[in-house]
Amino acid sequence: MDMQSSTHGIDERIRWDPALIRKYDVAGPRYTSYPTAVQFADGFGSREYERYLLERPPVIGPLSLYVHIPYCRNICYYCACNKIITRDPEVAERYIVAVEKEVTLLARHFDQRRRVTQLHWGGGTPTYLSPAELTQLMHVLAKHFSLIDSPEREYSIELDPRSVDTGTIALLKGLGFNRVSMGIQDFDPAVQRAVNRIQPFDMVESLVASVREHRFKSLSFDLIYGLPLQSPASMEQTLAKVLALSPDRISCYSYAHLPDIFSSQRSIDRMQLPTADDKLEVLHTIIDTLTDAGYVYIGMDHFVKPEDELARALPNGTLQRNFQGYSTQLAPELLGIGVSSISSTADLYCQNVKNVDEYYALLAQDKLPVQRGLRLTPEDILRRDVIMQLICRMGLDIEETGARHGVDFARHFAREMEILAGMEREGLLASEGNRIRVTPSGRPLVRNICMVFDAYLDPSRQRFSRTI
Repeated sequence: MDMQSSTHGIDERIRWDPALIRKYDVAGPRYTSYPTAVQFADGFGSREYERYLLERPPVIGPLSLYVHIPYCRNICYYCACNKIITRDPEVAERYIVAVEKEVTLLARHFDQRRRVTQLHWGGGTPTYLSPAELTQLMHVLAKHFSLIDSPEREYSIELDPRSVDTGTIALLKGLGFNRVSMGIQDFDPAVQRAVNRIQPFDMVESLVASVREHRFKSLSFDLIYGLPLQSPASMEQTLAKVLALSPDRISCYSYAHLPDIFSSQRSIDRMQLPTADDKLEVLHTIIDTLTDAGYVYIGMDHFVKPEDELARALPNGTLQRNFQGYSTQLAPELLGIGVSSISSTADLYCQNVKNVDEYYALLAQDKLPVQRGLRLTPEDILRRDVIMQLICRMGLDIEETGARHGVDFARHFAREMEILAGMEREGLLASEGNRIRVTPSGRPLVRNICMVFDAYLDPSRQRFSRTI
């Protein structure tokens, strides 16, 4: 009996059907939220957010915090994140002062007794901050929110291996982080040169040893497939090095080449990009190699060790997802802090301004730096529930979902059910009474299955990465 089936009692092996993969390899959302961020409207700003926070009923339960640090010292050509390339050490000091102002304005609306069970610092490069600045920022958060030291907490930070040393790892553990995510992308030197991100294996290996030494609860690697000069053979070499370092979680993201939108991608030679068929074979190599090594595919390009809590959460129905990815500690409200950050509540999404000067200007006026937002309708909430079940449970309980939202599911989603019937005939889904289960052949295509329930989707007007 293999490691996965002995752990879960279910077949976690993904079945790769080339014909179906090619048919469904289209552009689509990643569904870190529904509706997706492209639906946020510019008419929802600081005044509307303040009014919402003042008028909403009292909320109990934990909080989730996300802090965005936009600065990087070097440009990675593939990057589609909101970042500012600079080596000026003074920008970080000014930014932390602004973040403290935002936190002060936000905290007035939230009960300080609510425990922060999930905290994530992303970027950019969070470790652009100096050790003193990292400490200062954590103290800002601790002053206004109830940070905890419970083992169940998820306090994570994204690391660029080029920006940290073993001393930084020790500091981060001391500050309360218990998870780290390293941006690996690819270990092949030629690929690294092509995307302007040189980080030798030895550098990463020493940092991993430090993470283990300091007993972090979890280590994640981020990989990207579809980068210039990648091939199935080169990815096999990268994965061999990844497996030698044995991270607890591995995320494998599809590179979307959109140079008209992301100017740094214009530095990539498009002639060096793998063909569509080669890119699919790279993904096939990733899936086979990681599952053969015992990792569990939990969905949306994420692989975890079978003993990981995310792997245990998948079969028992407690896996959750938000803008920070998969989690077992999802709070009813997520507060996004910093430029471009997104917040979410039961019936609202809102996003801060993306320009740092606008961010400073609004805070100077004692205004929350919100620029866009969306109030969710009951229909949005229903469809979000359906999509999140598919993503997090690889299935859907039709009867229970309909009862929870007060609708006749089959009648309400008659058009969608017809489309799902076609997917079932193709082997992507299986009907089991009042439940729909995503099959091993459908698991790589779960984004496509979710798209069936997306009432806003218009691929002709929206730019998304490809689903495969």
